[in-house]
Amino acid sequence: MPTPKILFPILTSQMSLITLIIFFLLLSSSHASSSPSRPPFKRIYAFGDSYTDTGNTKTSTGPTAFNYVSNPPYGVTFFHHPTNRYSDGRIVLDFVAEALSLPFVPPYRNPRADRSHGVNFAVAGATAIRHGFFSKHNITFNLVPQSLQTQLAWFDKILESEGCKDSHTTPRECEAVLGDALIWVGEIGANDYTSSLGSSLSRKTIQALAINSVAGFLQAIMNKGAKYIVVQGLPSIGCITYSFSLAAGDDDRDATGCVATVNRLTWAHNAALEARLTALRKRNPNSVILYADYYNAHLELLRNAAAYGFKERYKACCGYGGGAYNFDFFNVCGTPSATSCADPSSYINWDGAHFTEEVYKLMARSFLNGSHCSPPFHYLIARKVQSSA
Repeated sequence: MPTPKILFPILTSQMSLITLIIFFLLLSSSHASSSPSRPPFKRIYAFGDSYTDTGNTKTSTGPTAFNYVSNPPYGVTFFHHPTNRYSDGRIVLDFVAEALSLPFVPPYRNPRADRSHGVNFAVAGATAIRHGFFSKHNITFNLVPQSLQTQLAWFDKILESEGCKDSHTTPRECEAVLGDALIWVGEIGANDYTSSLGSSLSRKTIQALAINSVAGFLQAIMNKGAKYIVVQGLPSIGCITYSFSLAAGDDDRDATGCVATVNRLTWAHNAALEARLTALRKRNPNSVILYADYYNAHLELLRNAAAYGFKERYKACCGYGGGAYNFDFFNVCGTPSATSCADPSSYINWDGAHFTEEVYKLMARSFLNGSHCSPPFHYLIARKVQSSA
C-alpha cells in the first residue's frame, strides 16, 4: 500500500497542483500555446448536497437533523464565522477552486454574488430523486424540497440568461459558457437512503431511481455542451458518526469498525454509478467524465488516521454527549447545548455527518492528484489544454 505522503501530497504555496500539471503538459506538447500560469478553466458549476453546499442552505432552510449551520462554531477554522458550509472551514469544492486559481464558488441563492467564475447549485439535504417521489410515499423527515432536478432547473436559468439552450440549437452561445467550465458534481444520493429508512421502499428501488436521476442529469448537461465533468461517489457512509447511532447493534461491523450493512449499500451504489458513467462516456465521446472515489479515499484516511495526524476517527468534534461518538440527534452542532473540540484538525468528523476542513483538504488532493480519481484528473486537464491549443 502506498504511503499517505504519496496518496495525499502537500501542495506548495508557490505553485498549485494544477499549475504543475499544465507546466509539464506544455513541456511535452509542441502544439500547446497557453501560458503555464493560465488557469485551465474560467469557471466552475457545482451540484450536490451538504458536502458541496457553500451557502444555499441556512439554518431556517436546512434538513431537519442538521439545521443549525448558520450558528457558531460552523466556519470557525478558516472563515472565523459561519458561512453556511457544513464544516469548520473550507470544503472539497473550495480546495478545488483554489487549485484551479479561481475564487470560491458562490451559492446560487446569493443574487449579489459575482457569477463570472461560476455558480454552486448544491443544497444541503438535497436528494438525487425528485422530492415529489418521497412526498408520494409519505416520507418527509429530514427532507428539503430541492433535488438534483431543482439544481438542473437553476442551471438552465443561468445558461438561458447567456443565450444557451442546447449545443445543437445555440452551439456558439453554449460553447462560450461551457467550453471553459469545469462541472463538479459532488456526492448526491446519501439523503435518499437515510430519508427512506423505516419506509416500505427497498434499497434497490432507491438505488435504481437515484442512479437513473444522476445519469439523466449528466446527459442533460452534456446535451447543453458540458465537456469536463467530475462526479463524486458517496463516502463510506457506514463510517460516518451518525450511522453508529442508527445501527441496530455493535455486531454489524466491518474490518474498519464501521457499520457493515451501510457500507455494503454504499459500495453497491457507487459500483452502479461507475457502471453508468462508463456507459455515458461511450455515448458522449466528446466529453470527459471523471469518477472521484470518495468511498476509498475516506477509508484510506480512516485506516491511516494516525499517519495523517488524526486522533479521532469517528467521534464528532462538534456535538453533545461525549462518549465514543459525541453525537446526539437532538443536540447537534450549532445548538446551545453542543460544544466543539479545541483542535478540529485532529478529528475526521466535524458534526456527526460531515467532515472537518482538514479531511476535505486531503480528499480534494486525493481527487486532484489522481490517486482516487478515474481517469486521473491530469487526463481531464490534458484534454482541456489540447482543445485550447
